[in-house]
Amino acid sequence: MSITAERKQELIKEYATKPGDTGSPEVQVSILTQRILNLTDHLKTHKKDHHSRRGLLIMVGKRRRLLDYTKKKDQDRYQNLIKRLGLRR
Repeated sequence: MSITAERKQELIKEYATKPGDTGSPEVQVSILTQRILNLTDHLKTHKKDHHSRRGLLIMVGKRRRLLDYTKKKDQDRYQNLIKRLGLRR
């Protein structure tokens, strides 16, 4: 369900705005998106795992707030981010 340290480092390198960047909204949203995808796959097989489902909803809400913040601060960064992550199909 969780992501490996190697995958997390790959996401940080791919979405960082500058070297050593781990806290920008782009990095945080990309890591949350990966965790959400993993948890969604888990919940497809374990339909009655309501504790994990609650965690999924919390992560989706946090990602939504980070995306709203990015949209409010810089519309171009927001558009680029959702296009790179494949959100808003």
